[in-house]
Amino acid sequence: MKGSQDEENDLWTKTKVPNLVRYEPSKVYFAHARVAGKLIRRSLKTRVFSVAQLRLNDFLKDERTLAECRKDFDGKMTFEDAAAIYEQQIANATHLKPRSIEYRKRMIEGIFKSWPGLRTTDIRKISESACLEWAGKFKPAYSPNVFNNTVGTLRHIFDIAIKAGARYGNPARAIRKVRVRLKTLDLPEHDKFLEMVETIENAGGRFSRACADLVRFLAFGGFRKGEAAMIKGADCDFKKGEILVRGSLETGTKNWEVRRVPMIPDMRLLLERIQSERGDRWSQNPIMEIQECQKALDTACRKLAVHRITHHDLRHLFATRCIESGVDIPTVSRWLGHKDGGALAMKVYGHLRDQHSTTMAQRVTFSKPTGKNIVPLVRETVA
Repeated sequence: MKGSQDEENDLWTKTKVPNLVRYEPSKVYFAHARVAGKLIRRSLKTRVFSVAQLRLNDFLKDERTLAECRKDFDGKMTFEDAAAIYEQQIANATHLKPRSIEYRKRMIEGIFKSWPGLRTTDIRKISESACLEWAGKFKPAYSPNVFNNTVGTLRHIFDIAIKAGARYGNPARAIRKVRVRLKTLDLPEHDKFLEMVETIENAGGRFSRACADLVRFLAFGGFRKGEAAMIKGADCDFKKGEILVRGSLETGTKNWEVRRVPMIPDMRLLLERIQSERGDRWSQNPIMEIQECQKALDTACRKLAVHRITHHDLRHLFATRCIESGVDIPTVSRWLGHKDGGALAMKVYGHLRDQHSTTMAQRVTFSKPTGKNIVPLVRETVA
């Protein structure tokens, strides 16, 4: 018994942060703490130490809040009580960004608006059939993404009640989420994109040129709109040929990590031109003078009779051009700032890889060229 206990202890490594340990076989961090007399060990689902610290703080806050709830509610809780606890948890979550917190709060409000009388209902009395009835009415009125996220929020609220001891099972687990179809990318071809940028630049407005530059910047770098707004001249390293993407000072990039995006030739030309125009204002100021240009994009698309595109579509355009030029999907995924090793990019852009592969295959031959004729290497069978 003692030997097996020692082996178990060898699998775990303490960190310099109290209540934070790492499971060595997987390198995943775990919270290991005693809350209200109960020893809890829970996976934080990350191998990144800085992320684990943030999630640990949120985990401990949640568990202590729930411990207090067990005392306050003594097993009796309305749905609104559980929703209030969940809302407090997401408001205190240091790993969530302001927009994510606001979005989740809207999901809670959406549940209350679509389910009359739910607020004051004893959470123990809400059945699977009631949840399924609500889902049947809610689903046709909203997009698959909104439906799935709202169902997820509903499940989280019931989980609060379960942890507080107010009920046993989660009735919202009976609701099946719907399949989200990937957006069909209808992006401008090379010549059409150049024509679109020229149309925007020559529109005659006060910020027409700034709008055109933003379109170029997003398309040449694959940045998210919010990321592009924060990139300064000092973030551009012409010697190394890369751009440092930090994101907001408060919230960072979408996944909290800094990344470097290489300067393609078109991007270098754009940045060199802007640098020469800015002079002393180049280094410490945002490169882009404006943060959005959707109206200019819409107008140009109408004039050219092409499919409407958004700021985010320019990010798709960057990825598309990279893949069509022969860059492998995992590399493009890193440039975009994805942390899944290319899984998402494979779903969105995999068809481009397949098309490129088919085109490249036509260049492979076992025939021997002799002038204008091709002499097969496979000998014909003589009858």
